[in-house]
Amino acid sequence: MAGIEESGQGSTVAWVDPMGDPFLRTRFAPPARPVTFLRRERLVEHLDQALLTPLTVVNGAAGAGKTLLVAEWVTGLAQPVAWFTADTADQQPGMFWAYVLQALRSSGVPLPDDVRCPADASRVDRTLLARLAAELSGRDRPAIVVLDEYDRVTAPEIAEQLEFVLHHAGPGMRLVLVTRTEPLLPVHRYRAAGDLTEIRNAELAFTPEEAVLLLELHGLRLPVHAVGALVDRTGGWAAGLRLCALAARESPDPERYLKEFEAGRSTVADYLLAEVLKRRTAETQDLLLRVSILERLCPDLANALTRRTDAEPILAELHRENAFVEDLGRSWYRLHPLFGEILRAHLRERCPGLEPELHRRAARWLLSSGFLPETIAHGAAAGDWEFTAGAFVDGLAIGQLFTGLRRDELAELFSRMGPEATSPATDVVRAARDLSQGDLDRGLARLHHAGASLAADVPVATDVPGPAAARLSCALLEALAARLAGSPLQAERAAEAAEELRQAVPAHLLGQHPELMALLLTHLGSTRLWVGRFEDARTALSAAAGCPGGASTALVREESLGHLALIDYLNGWHGRAERKALAATTDSERFGLCGSSGPDIGRMVLAAVAVDRNELDHAQALLDEAAGSRLSARDPVPATGRSLVTARLLLARGKTRAALAAVDPTVSTEVTSPWAQAQAALVASAAHLAEGRPDAAAEVLRQVPDDQPACAVVAARAQLAAGRPAGALDLLDRLRAEGPAGPAVTVRATLTRAQAALEAGDSAAAGKLVGQALLEARRERLRRPFLEAGPWIRRLLGTAPLQPLAAGWLTTGDAPRLETPAPLVVQELSERERDVLRRLAQMMSTEEIAADLCVSVNTVKTHLKSVYRKLAVNRRNEAVRRARELRLL
Repeated sequence: MAGIEESGQGSTVAWVDPMGDPFLRTRFAPPARPVTFLRRERLVEHLDQALLTPLTVVNGAAGAGKTLLVAEWVTGLAQPVAWFTADTADQQPGMFWAYVLQALRSSGVPLPDDVRCPADASRVDRTLLARLAAELSGRDRPAIVVLDEYDRVTAPEIAEQLEFVLHHAGPGMRLVLVTRTEPLLPVHRYRAAGDLTEIRNAELAFTPEEAVLLLELHGLRLPVHAVGALVDRTGGWAAGLRLCALAARESPDPERYLKEFEAGRSTVADYLLAEVLKRRTAETQDLLLRVSILERLCPDLANALTRRTDAEPILAELHRENAFVEDLGRSWYRLHPLFGEILRAHLRERCPGLEPELHRRAARWLLSSGFLPETIAHGAAAGDWEFTAGAFVDGLAIGQLFTGLRRDELAELFSRMGPEATSPATDVVRAARDLSQGDLDRGLARLHHAGASLAADVPVATDVPGPAAARLSCALLEALAARLAGSPLQAERAAEAAEELRQAVPAHLLGQHPELMALLLTHLGSTRLWVGRFEDARTALSAAAGCPGGASTALVREESLGHLALIDYLNGWHGRAERKALAATTDSERFGLCGSSGPDIGRMVLAAVAVDRNELDHAQALLDEAAGSRLSARDPVPATGRSLVTARLLLARGKTRAALAAVDPTVSTEVTSPWAQAQAALVASAAHLAEGRPDAAAEVLRQVPDDQPACAVVAARAQLAAGRPAGALDLLDRLRAEGPAGPAVTVRATLTRAQAALEAGDSAAAGKLVGQALLEARRERLRRPFLEAGPWIRRLLGTAPLQPLAAGWLTTGDAPRLETPAPLVVQELSERERDVLRRLAQMMSTEEIAADLCVSVNTVKTHLKSVYRKLAVNRRNEAVRRARELRLL
């Protein structure tokens, strides 16, 4: 017989449950919040919506902070709340409703005498539920009922009864369910009607900013980047962060501990193994351990690892129960990152030696399903390098070692391949790595060895039938080797072979890897450029620059545009060269790529243009940014170009001896480049002229082919300096007859004619010619031709007709002194670059800027590099100072 006690309102309240046991009062009280609890306003404000909707579901994994969040919200309400923590013992309807009614009475909700505690633990009278619903529906103020750990309620009968009461109570009841699983209620109906407030696992995760505050409550003050890394590793999981913080407090170096702690041997591991893994069946535990090696998984892939067929229902159940398995959509899942890390450690302990075999099974399933990047990763993890290299080469992915978002990752992955791996595919991959580092001899040796095996029809990998893709990969590497060797004949042969092999390769593979043909065209175009076949080079390079592929071809397009810019520069069209070079240097930045692993020809061309504009500091900054890799040091075009720009810069600074020493790039090639020879002669000739040796200057230029317009102009200057004006004019007349050249050539030619006219006593003709040169040079801000012209031009620039043409960009005011202007902003800063610049001015570190803008550190570095280039600086404080001068801050 149930006992009774008097309430303040005179009503009776049962104090024992239907089994005759006393109610456990702790199940009616929200848990106390620990002193390290962090109130998160965004979640509390979201929970306030629970007052407006009949049903609220707070659904998250174990340790996600669900219960403490709701408990904190409850304490802030200005009205009582009925709190009931469910238990597995409450599975019988009579017992469940006895506790719910007791929770309502304990919170001060008056219930009439006819709403009594059920006498039978196994059942509840429908009339009782109807009376309860009717009583609640008549309330002026809704009763708030929180059912904590509702995932323990698994009886469908109880769920139906709860839905009945909630529906008929109407606005008189607000039900809040705190659960690990999707509740047994028609949640979809409430969601469709707008009568549901939901807080799920993703929203419960701590943000980096919240994690900083949480760690401070634990006595830890850490840099933003360190906290961000911890949040990434734990997925913002509340219990994981708290357990890590407690452990870190005991460490002499908390920051290092949080960065390097072994997940498999930690309190976090103990928690997850007890709360998630050990509660599962043996089949589920086995599946979780085996799939822990995967970044993402689907039922078929999981079945391949377990060699069973039950993965689909197990994964669906794990996701439904918030067991740290996230649904990615389309039947793909992934494990919580820290849970996966712990499971992998547990797998090694429980099943030593099994992990490589699991990676091997995963690699073969992924290859057969067309997931090449993951195939490569798992093949490498298994240590099966013949299979991995074979899949990589036969998948036509060899170009990804040179371009695209995965080039650094792949380079690091294949660097682990040992010498014991021997197959044509491993030779191809090693050849690619050697050539990417400029090791031509070793790369060619490996390439020829692979080619010999393929010619004998040795398959690249046992899983792949034909070697056409491998041979096409070899053709690409042959073209790169030809480029490094300066061998046009070898490059053309490689291009022809590639064109034939394309017909034998599946079209879908070529479509998936546009970078391969883009790279081949760039190598061909660079080799043609080297030997002076500018128009043929332009054809190949333009095709490469127009290749589709987004990020996969961004670096190739950058490089090909840089080569096209160099052609324009060598032809004297600096404006065109600048536009292409700017496009080259910004294309890869759009995809967050931090610059090419090969030559940065675009910046090198911009530096050359800056020299002719007499923006010497800016030119030096651009040259410093364009510091090349080992590959570019071996590549004749960028190596020669860099040495020539360096020499011209030194020459502009008056360092003639240093310029002569810098002009030779010491790159050996099969064929001599006519333009490289001509440009070197130009530097040497200009140095001789600067030191008063016109005959030596003329002699240097006699060794250059006659079809180099820039050389003809300098030769004319040398003739004029030697007192042979007729010879000078004859050279200039022949240049004019050969056709139009770019302004960098024609401005110098016009100034040489002006000097000849002045020395002949025709000042009017000289002034007119200088005026023509000023008009043409002003469009492209070409200042060096006037500085090189000599003292005679200063007097002419001070005359009335020419002053307006020179003022503002060449001279200062009315003075005939040539101005050396401060570098201009090459290009407008983007909004994100301004964001970075503003934080730079606040003395924030790169890591702090990344955390503040929620981007990666590499992305910030890319933006900084772009800011430095656009402001013509190469240091942080200089960028801030320059930005303030330009009123950008």
